[in-house]
Amino acid sequence: MDRDLYEILGVPRTASADDLKKAHRTLVRKFHPDVNKEPGAAARFKEIQEAYDVLADDEKRKRYDQFGMAGVRAGPTGGANGGGAPGADPFGGASPFGGGGQGWQNVDPSTFEEVFGSMFGGGRARGGRGRGAGGFGGFEEAEAGPQKGRDLAMEETVDFTTAALGGKRSITVNGQGIQLSIPAGTLDGARLAVRGKGSAGASGGPAGDLIVTVRVAPHPWLRREGDDLVMDVPLTIAEAALGTSIKVPLLSGSVQMRIPPGVKSGQRLRVKGKGIQPAKGQPGDFHAVIAIEAPKDLDARGRELVEELAPRLASPRSGPQWRE
Repeated sequence: MDRDLYEILGVPRTASADDLKKAHRTLVRKFHPDVNKEPGAAARFKEIQEAYDVLADDEKRKRYDQFGMAGVRAGPTGGANGGGAPGADPFGGASPFGGGGQGWQNVDPSTFEEVFGSMFGGGRARGGRGRGAGGFGGFEEAEAGPQKGRDLAMEETVDFTTAALGGKRSITVNGQGIQLSIPAGTLDGARLAVRGKGSAGASGGPAGDLIVTVRVAPHPWLRREGDDLVMDVPLTIAEAALGTSIKVPLLSGSVQMRIPPGVKSGQRLRVKGKGIQPAKGQPGDFHAVIAIEAPKDLDARGRELVEELAPRLASPRSGPQWRE
């Protein structure tokens, strides 16, 4: 990389870690291959990533500020006598640029050429011996291996029925349409991964993943308890007293449910296997929670009939707490 790393990120050399992070985020949003399809955008994005990888690392940034990319490629090095204090000459002796060149008096000219070749862009020939592989800690151009891109995270709200029965959901990420598969029985808060739809990888590495946190919208009359479905079923006084048979709606289709005589409010009636069928495992059950509703607007004849019936009904307040 020949360009100045600070210039690539558009920050001064005195930039703080927060300044670097803000500049990096801005440039990534602008040049990410998923967003910017212009020619050269991918190469620019890679250049930005490589610059940030160096400057965001305190040790690498220190070496870069002092010796440029040659110092970054070389890694931490000490002096000839095991030195390496801050500001020490990385060649282990007097500076090669001053003091009569004392640090190079006993160095073979070919080694001198190798080290300077590496410092000024030589690097290692592919398949051959690295430049500077002699006693200088290796000023070879260490190429970073393939790195997986960062994962992206988002939330998506789906309707109750899709979460319960499973289905597809169209979402848009960085301007790209993606089909999200919702497995049957998906719970609120579940995290689904879409492979390869995150940030682009570096140096030929794979892209990261898209991690979607699913939020399930409530159903107008059903609620979920594990894999069981629960529904409040209203009955008239007559239906509760005499018993009846009613059609109850489910997520898919309906079920004919028999209501026994004398059923009470709050009582649960179960239909086995009519709950949620998850992608793996056994289906849950359906539970009807009985809610007896007294009439509010009786006509004269209706009120007369209820008054006639009232003395025939046993009081429900027969427990000891109701006795004086």
